[in-house]
Amino acid sequence: MVFVGSGPVVEELDAKFWRVAAPLIYHGADEEFVVPEGFRTDFASVPRALVWLIPRYGAYTRAAILHDYLHSSGVVGPADADGIFRRALHEAGVPVPRRWMMWAAVRLGSRLRGATASDIARFVLVAALAVPFLAIPATVVQIFLLLFWLVELLFWGVAHIGRRAPAPPPPTPQIKTA
Repeated sequence: MVFVGSGPVVEELDAKFWRVAAPLIYHGADEEFVVPEGFRTDFASVPRALVWLIPRYGAYTRAAILHDYLHSSGVVGPADADGIFRRALHEAGVPVPRRWMMWAAVRLGSRLRGATASDIARFVLVAALAVPFLAIPATVVQIFLLLFWLVELLFWGVAHIGRRAPAPPPPTPQIKTA
């Protein structure tokens, strides 16, 4: 139950998508899964607003590529693809809170495909209750980013006020040739 090799070999296609340039091999509990060369991925599909919390790539990049492949190819069902993803995150050493958030997000995405109105209503209720848990850290991060920007601006201003004008270059001697 481990990836073969040191890391994924990928080529950038555009600002969002990458292509697997060499097969990515994962030995599962009972099977071996091979992400073929040429497979297109976006690494971890993280909404832009949450990239500060979970970047699109990191220790979990290979697990994200494997999950994209398993989910899109239909090699296994959605629940199994999500379970293999969680196991691969664990094996990659992803910390428990991040691993749980990533697994919960992909599991939710799998569950919401083909969901009924009552399923969506339950999701909205749970999400509404979870908003304070994300809003508080997001607000703190934004406040400190603003403070950092203000401190940076202050130091930039002090550095430019105290700077002397550069001395003019010495005149270049003119050499006359006979």
